[in-house]
Amino acid sequence: MIVLELPSEYRFADENIRDAFYRLERGDSQEQELFKLIKQALTNIEENAFCGIQIPKRLIPRQYAQKYGVANLWKYDLPRVWRLIYSIAREEVIV
Repeated sequence: MIVLELPSEYRFADENIRDAFYRLERGDSQEQELFKLIKQALTNIEENAFCGIQIPKRLIPRQYAQKYGVANLWKYDLPRVWRLIYSIAREEVIV
């Protein structure tokens, strides 16, 4: 079995997403917990961008492809039914 690993950097798809993420850090205890979970997920994704589950191309919402220019999507499951959606582009992960 071949295991693919891709160390990478992440960036947010736009400023609104980045700002919403950092607002969690200053929120109530549940939001702060979510911030920590996402931060850990981003660290894991930086170490290996393929650690998530690839979403089939036919299920990629058209608006994601149009707005962000993504050709692939990955899902990283977080506790409590939360999930992080990201795309991989040239050794860079787009959250």
